[in-house]
Amino acid sequence: MTAPCILLFDSGMGGLTVASAVRQAEPGATLIYAADNAAFPYGAWDEPQLVKRIVAVIGKLIDETRPDLVVIACNTASTLALAALRERYTVPFVGTVPAIKPAAEQTKSGLIGVLATPGTVNREYTKSLIHTYAFHCKVFLHGARRLAEIAEAKLKGQSFDPEELKHEIAPVFRRRDHKVTDVVVLGCTHYPLLLEEIRAVAPWPVTYIDPAPAIARRVSDLLRGAKSNGARMNGAAHGTVFLTSARGRGSESLAAYAAMGFSTNEVLDLPV
Repeated sequence: MTAPCILLFDSGMGGLTVASAVRQAEPGATLIYAADNAAFPYGAWDEPQLVKRIVAVIGKLIDETRPDLVVIACNTASTLALAALRERYTVPFVGTVPAIKPAAEQTKSGLIGVLATPGTVNREYTKSLIHTYAFHCKVFLHGARRLAEIAEAKLKGQSFDPEELKHEIAPVFRRRDHKVTDVVVLGCTHYPLLLEEIRAVAPWPVTYIDPAPAIARRVSDLLRGAKSNGARMNGAAHGTVFLTSARGRGSESLAAYAAMGFSTNEVLDLPV
């Protein structure tokens, strides 16, 4: 397969961490990024309405970009809507789910922290992952309400309060029976953008698990057995970012996307 087209989707800028890993794994691929910034953040949405929104937006993006593969670079969208997307569309999908299994394999203390959005934390999918892979561990789930917005502020070159960041991550750093949390799952694709800052304010060193490398490996595996989509001759160009609202076209946002390899932008106006 030559020059596959990969569409990466998130509610905002967090999926850029996944895009970087996919770019490294598939340097010859055409990469297109899409941010549903009109609906950002997803955490406040009613679940049935959010599924309907995601399925509709992805459909418009598939029509526009003609991808060979779609990466849902968002834990919330994946845990909630991946099954509906696979049922509706024939293009292969790669999802993003909290890395509970590798965390359970790597912990020495048996105490695992999971930083995620409130929606991901409360979802049955996440609880099922814990029951299946980390039943022998103590898992501390925390639905961080502001981390994704802090990550986007950093990417745009805006300042934020380190004390707020410290407060947001504190609930997953626990002590129990002379042991401490030693592995923290970054359960939102925005969070690796803050990894350096999180390490700086954390009460002690831990292993942080970023799902992006595993997602990139899965993308490569699927592409090896796929055929290129010959219908995308008129699709979007490599390095294009699609936004669902013009309000994401501020100079700070566009500069942030450009710095991550997406220097061309288009608005697919899809108001909420």
